[in-house]
Amino acid sequence: QVQLVESGGGLVQAGGSLRLSCAASGRTFSRYAMGWCRQTPGKGREYVAASRWNGCNTYYVDYMKGRFTIARDNAKNTVYLQMNSLKPEDTAVYYCAAASDTDTIRTMNSKDWGQGTQVTVSS
Repeated sequence: QVQLVESGGGLVQAGGSLRLSCAASGRTFSRYAMGWCRQTPGKGREYVAASRWNGCNTYYVDYMKGRFTIARDNAKNTVYLQMNSLKPEDTAVYYCAAASDTDTIRTMNSKDWGQGTQVTVSS
């Protein structure tokens, strides 16, 4: 099991950028696939992006490609989500997840989740 703590959320104007961070505990961080999901008001949780353990293979939900970038630093036990050109519809609580593979994150079946960080994009 891995403990996850997100940070970096906040209020930003449309068109702006934010970088979310997720710090993981445990010495086996580099073995995990990591990813991000979000939950918007009135909607369920949706997948955003995932990274394999090596950081070289990254995956995104189609409509976020080009605006969001996932990256990880295994030496720092941290995964990031760089979000650019933010839109009001990106307003959500963003959650970090860890799993044995990226498919588990994509289907939101991870057992390990952070507490979430709020992102609010004003128009």
